[in-house]
This record gives sequence, C-alpha cells and structure tokens, in this order.
Amino acid sequence: QVQLVESGGGLVQAGGSLRLSCAASGRTFSSYGMGWFRQAPGKEREFVAGISWRGSSTFYADSVKGRFTIPRDNAKNTVYLEMNSLKPEDTAVYYCAARRSVVAARSPANYDYWGQGTQVTVSS
Repeated sequence: QVQLVESGGGLVQAGGSLRLSCAASGRTFSSYGMGWFRQAPGKEREFVAGISWRGSSTFYADSVKGRFTIPRDNAKNTVYLEMNSLKPEDTAVYYCAARRSVVAARSPANYDYWGQGTQVTVSS
C-alpha cells in the first residue's frame, strides 16, 4: 500500500512558477512509475507528466512540454512537478499517482494509488 500526499498548490499570476510535491509512504516508492494529472471543473482528468522508477525516462503532455518538469528524489520518497510560465488554462486540481510498474503511463486507469489533490489557480 502506498499513500500519496500532495502539497505546494496555490494562487499565482500568469507567467509565474510553482513547485508541487508528492510525498509517498512505503518502502517500495522507488520501484513505482509516477505521474501527475490535473482536473479542471467540468473536465476529465488529464495526464500532465510521467517519470519512470529511476527517473531516466520522463514524458509530458504537449500542453505543458517545455514549461513543466517532473523530477523525483527516491531517497526522500518524493516526486515533484515544477511548473514555469504558468497560464490561466493550467488552473486545475493537480493529483499525483503511483503505478505498480517501473514505467509511467498516460492513462489514469493504469495507476494504482492517488493522492487527494492540490489546487493550482493561475490568474490572468
């Protein structure tokens, strides 16, 4: 069992930056693929970024490519989402997710554990 707790959300102006953190419990964190997703009001949950168990492979949604990065620190059982050049359309609840696989995936259905989410609001 893995428990995930996100933090770092908040209100930021367009063009600003935020860093989200996702702290995981459990000794098997380093063997899980991790992902970040977001969900805006009235919309489906969408993939944002994914990272493999050792961090050697990362991939991003086209909408955030070049602006967001997803590093992880297995010694701290933490994965991050570093968000730069934020836009109002990035406003959403952001969730981290863990997958019992060494690779990440784009579909929410492929993840086994979810955090409770953290709100990110970008004002124009």
